[in-house]
Amino acid sequence: MVWKRLTDMPAIKTAISVEEPLFNEMEALAKELAVSRSQVFALAARDFVQRQKSRRLLAAINTAYAEPDPEEELLMEKMISQQRRMLKDEW
Repeated sequence: MVWKRLTDMPAIKTAISVEEPLFNEMEALAKELAVSRSQVFALAARDFVQRQKSRRLLAAINTAYAEPDPEEELLMEKMISQQRRMLKDEW
């Protein structure tokens, strides 16, 4: 499979330091995928950023549902009570 750049946006050059074993793995992966090392690192960075966004979103959702809002609970109790009265009246 031949990979191409995922975007037409201009690339920015940067220098990073990685441990030699990781560099060797990335080099082998680049050869296997027939792409440049830069593309492999860019794909890895893009994937990492996306996973971090997903984790933040999940944390926000968990926070939103962690503790019920007292006003919402009161409203829910009133709605349940009203529904029970309506059902009772139907029977």
